[in-house]
Amino acid sequence: MIDTGLAGKVALITGGNHGIGAATARALAREGASVLINYLRMPALGSPAPSDDASSPGLAFYNSRRAQDADEVVRNLREQGGRAQAIEADLSNPTTIPWLFEQAEYLFGPVDVLVNNADYCQADTFIPKGYPGSADLTPGGYPLSALSAESHDRHFAINSRAVALMMAEFARRRITKDLRDGRIINLSTDAASGFGQNTSYGASKFAMESYSRAAAHELGPYGITVNIVSPGPTQTGWITPAMEQALSEQTPLRRVGQPEDLADVIVFLASQQARWLTGQILYVGGGHRML
Repeated sequence: MIDTGLAGKVALITGGNHGIGAATARALAREGASVLINYLRMPALGSPAPSDDASSPGLAFYNSRRAQDADEVVRNLREQGGRAQAIEADLSNPTTIPWLFEQAEYLFGPVDVLVNNADYCQADTFIPKGYPGSADLTPGGYPLSALSAESHDRHFAINSRAVALMMAEFARRRITKDLRDGRIINLSTDAASGFGQNTSYGASKFAMESYSRAAAHELGPYGITVNIVSPGPTQTGWITPAMEQALSEQTPLRRVGQPEDLADVIVFLASQQARWLTGQILYVGGGHRML
């Protein structure tokens, strides 16, 4: 049996009310870590068609997941004997970030593991409406709008700036307290190098990857590792059955990912087994992308 060294550690996870964040909270709690979950209930993405079944993956189902709180996640963790708390707060407000760390320290102690999983995604495009290649919806049926200053800034506020500030706050508190062996794991996308119809999302994730490598370089002497998990298509509620079939056929392992697949890798990166790994991107998607 492998000892991850996570028992008694404190983890702060953003975007933990559903999907990968919730699965990560459960996985870290099973290893004995205390978990503070940050989340923000999000408005609906467009209007589902009348035929859209809210009980199976698709727009209506995904909207319901995005709008839920983290109470059930916390309740389940506590029922399993874990120590957990959830706080709803908007990471686009920079004052939220030091406050979250203060709350974690008050509840559990200094944060040892930071998982930046929260993101903002609203499909946007360079192509003007009415011209070849334009569309009102993505192939998955999600609203598609023209790239604008607003769409750019909303993506970068969460996917890039908030992650950078979270890392800076984590580093400041670890370094000034002379604490070693910190772990930062940031969630990206395997299309970050260029994501058609999700242009601002992909670009903001690519910027986050640059911040992560810089942080790994600078924080290594302080015993802090920084790594990136880059998911392939993962079923967090947004992949319709038709999309899932097509994506599975494009993936060597012939299925889409599940949140638990990502959570297991995140636990590894947080563990003592990953002590000699930093500044790396792990593409976790069944071979959907290979280098």
